[in-house]
Order: sequence, then structure tokens, then C-alpha cells
Amino acid sequence: MALHPQVAAVLATLPAPPPGPLDPVAMRAAEESHVAPVGERLPLHTVEDRTARTTYGDVPVRVYTPTADPVPGVLVYLHGGAFFLGSLETHDHVARALAQATGLQVVSVGYRRAPEAAYPAGLEDCYGVVRWLGEGLEPGAPLVVAGDSSGGTFAAAVTAMAKDDDWDRITHQVLYYPSLDLDLDEDRYPSMRENAVGYGLETAGLKPFNAFYLESGADPADPLVSPIKREDLSGLPPALVVTAEHDPLRDEGELYAERLRAAGVDATTSRYGSVGHGFVQHFSWVPDFQGVYTETAEFLS
Repeated sequence: MALHPQVAAVLATLPAPPPGPLDPVAMRAAEESHVAPVGERLPLHTVEDRTARTTYGDVPVRVYTPTADPVPGVLVYLHGGAFFLGSLETHDHVARALAQATGLQVVSVGYRRAPEAAYPAGLEDCYGVVRWLGEGLEPGAPLVVAGDSSGGTFAAAVTAMAKDDDWDRITHQVLYYPSLDLDLDEDRYPSMRENAVGYGLETAGLKPFNAFYLESGADPADPLVSPIKREDLSGLPPALVVTAEHDPLRDEGELYAERLRAAGVDATTSRYGSVGHGFVQHFSWVPDFQGVYTETAEFLS
């Protein structure tokens, strides 16, 4: 189906990217300039910046408590941004919406980003925070790992790291349009060609966007970098994989969910029509897409 009119209207206003190499500092500043003032954000019981003391070092986190009596458990949220963009601020609204919808305390992770921090610094930060939180949870309380785009990559990799460490505390994984195969091949997934141009994230942009991460030492053949390359997916936690119709990454996300199911993992796939990559971050204000938070809450319940 065609792009949603409100999505198409926004995309039509976006300027063409400047010529030359990508500038991470300038792109981050541009992203941060669009963040809503604190007074205009979804109110919750408390929102606090803290420091997670992990085995990999101290990691900044933001803790969202929706009510005075939240649902037992924690949802760890890993923001997207092609491994070099995104922050606690740019994805603050997503974390707030997740806390409100699920009733869980949400912990958003301010992991180290490429290119300044070489692989696996960011991934270790995410895993370290999940372990730090999980060790303090009451037995039986849910521990959810969720992420969008490259945050979905990290979420899938974190669950694999936990499995390999025989640490079975993670109860759910939620992957919003995840990037699961960084070994780019336009012919491997039909969505790479179907959605190559005109829907926001374009196929030609994937290589330069991922370059900061890959050139920092991340090997696309490594299953912790490209989780779809993991041979044995059995024993991983139940998954909700959300994809977007007009996303070049759509098919790899849906194939990953199929492979999870084939390995005996309870995996649900949900494709949102008329929208492209990044809609949870950029277009969840559109009524037709707000259901992604309700769907997440229903999956976790």
C-alpha cells in the first residue's frame, strides 16, 4: 500500500543530504535539535538519570517509572541510530511511551557509540546493563530487552550473549525493525530493492551508515554483529519482531522471526503497512501506528 499521507507529507519536507562523507557530530546535533522540551514530554511518575555499575564499566541510564506502583519487572530499552546516532534524549519519547503502555519500569541505555568507541564497546554496555539489572530482580519478574533498528541488533545480540553464558534471566525480546544482517547484499532480501528509494531510509544509505560501526572492528560475519547468522537460535527468549512494509530491512527481520520459530522459539511477527523504517521513533504520534505500544504490552502480558 502507499505511504500513509502524514508520513509522506513529513518525508516530502526533508532536505537532501549534504554532499560528501557523513559527519557524525553534525548529524547528532541535528537530531538533538528536534528533541521536545522536557515540559512537553509524556509525564510519568518519575524519570531519573542514573549510572549502571557494570562489569564493563559505568554506563549512563535513564530510568522511567510509570506509576507509584509499577508492574514488577524491567524493560531495558536500547535506542537505534545506526550505531553512531541516537541518545537517551532523541529516544526519550519512545521509552516514556513504553513505560506508560506496559506499566513496567523502563531503563534506557546510553551506550557508547561508533566511531569514537570501537566494537564491542556499545554492545558490552548494553549487555552489562541487562546483567546488572537482572541480578537485582525478584525471581520470576520479567526482564525484557527491547530495541529499535540498530538497538534491535543489540537486543538480539544481548539475548544470544546471555544464552551463551548460560544466563537465562531474560524473559522476552522485542525487536522493532531490527538490522540483523550487516553483510549487505541487495539481492539477498527482496525488500532491499522494493523499498530502495523514497521511503526515508534508502538502501544506498545502509553501507555508509553502517560503516562507522563496521570500520570500528565489527565483523558482519560475526553473529553478534549480524544476529541472523547465528546457526542455533534454540533456547532464546520469546520474541516480538515488528517490521515496516516500506523498509529495506523488512525481510531480514521477518526471516529472523521465521528462523526463531523453526528453532522452537515463540516468535511473533507484526508488519505495519504504509510506513517505512524508523516509524516507532518518528511516526508513533500518528494514530494508525500508536498501536505498536499496545501490541508490545499485550505480548509481554
